[in-house]
Amino acid sequence: MARLGPFVEDTPGQPPVALAVSGGGDSLCLAWLATRWRRNLLAFVVDHGLRAESAAEAALTLERLRDMGLPAQILTLKNLQYGPGIAHRARDARYAALRAACRAQGCLDLLLGHQADDQAETACMRQAAGSGPDGLAGMGWISLLPDLRLVRPLLGVSRLALRNTLRAAGLAWVDDPSNEDRRAERVRIRHQLADEGLREKFWCLAMEAGAGRMVREAARAEVAARTVAVLPQGWARLGETLPEPALLAVLIRCISGHVYPPAPAAVERLCAVVRENAQRGAAFAGATLAGTRLVHWRGAWWLAREAAAMAAGMPAREGAVWDGRFTLHFSKHPRDADTARDGAEPHGLCVAAAGLGLPRAARQGWPAAFCATLPALWWRGVRVAVPALGWVAPQERAACEGLLPAGIPGANAPNGGARSRAEPQAGESQGGVPGPAGLKNVGPEPVWAGARFFFTPPASLSGSGLYGCLSGDEGYNICPWP
Repeated sequence: MARLGPFVEDTPGQPPVALAVSGGGDSLCLAWLATRWRRNLLAFVVDHGLRAESAAEAALTLERLRDMGLPAQILTLKNLQYGPGIAHRARDARYAALRAACRAQGCLDLLLGHQADDQAETACMRQAAGSGPDGLAGMGWISLLPDLRLVRPLLGVSRLALRNTLRAAGLAWVDDPSNEDRRAERVRIRHQLADEGLREKFWCLAMEAGAGRMVREAARAEVAARTVAVLPQGWARLGETLPEPALLAVLIRCISGHVYPPAPAAVERLCAVVRENAQRGAAFAGATLAGTRLVHWRGAWWLAREAAAMAAGMPAREGAVWDGRFTLHFSKHPRDADTARDGAEPHGLCVAAAGLGLPRAARQGWPAAFCATLPALWWRGVRVAVPALGWVAPQERAACEGLLPAGIPGANAPNGGARSRAEPQAGESQGGVPGPAGLKNVGPEPVWAGARFFFTPPASLSGSGLYGCLSGDEGYNICPWP
């Protein structure tokens, strides 16, 4: 574990190291081993709610963890239903719940139970899908998120070894029947890799590709530091020359807010279009890929978010992450009592794209298409603030003294952006006291006046984790095959 650190000091006054425990053999063995490593731990048991037995299995797992002396909590997912893409949707919901739970507890590290057979299966699946060399590296020992490290200490240990460890310790685990459902690609691959030699081949492929990925990521980070500027508004200046495809793919992942980069072939095609336009001397009108838009502006290449691909509006709560890229913080926390009367959105505020229609002066020289992709605060269809531009709807004095009206005839939906100005209506109070359907302010300013968005893409531009064999002074300290 020292090679995967540093970890928070193992004392009661520090945040715990978190573990994701499904109750299966892999994660339960991880929990058992972790209790022999340190004391300050906290396990999260995710109940997906997809099977009738899942709640009872989660409760049983909670009991087994507590018998080990390991504190644990159950995270119950709601609204998941079987259907197309269930594995992907369940994974996204699971990680969202785990990240939220880690934030609430102050955890900086989350241990996951992926093991060597999982790694071999991942490499096999990605090879079949035509992944590039970075994709063939499979899962990292460490994956870096903006607020959390995902740590997989068991990638060098086989599934069989983990279950034998549990048997020797006299511990039982839960077997999820979905792990034998051959409609799932991973299950089919698992059966194809029943031969130990074949599993070893793909595990070694992942380790070798991982070592190469680390070298390439370091080189790309060096080039990016010299030539690329990623701006807090969520777009990037790429320089006068278009980056090579591998670096461009990483930039697209960053600006789009996606966890994975686009397919190498798609990026190559985009670069080929740019080269063909240059050879013909034709102007480049722009192109989109994986939720981003590539444009040539003022003698340089720029990468911005594609407006049509951005997330829908969401409640403007403290710590909310919109579009997978921007985290909202208020300088003053609005009081719960200030909730608008018409729903659960605090203060009636929501986060959505700024859209078109911002005043030219507010855009500070940036193109309207760029500014349309910025996160904005909206209240009942009215755009009231674009914090990245320091812009607040032009009724500052009235808003600071009282209220923004609740009903504005002709106000547009969040992405429309036509209306942003309003005058106080009859029946509204001043000094922060709500009118009949108004919005109460915190102190002398409206709640949105001190709001800030921080650009926090899910994947780092300079490197996304630790891949390949872990090496020590005397060579590999993770055996090539357990």
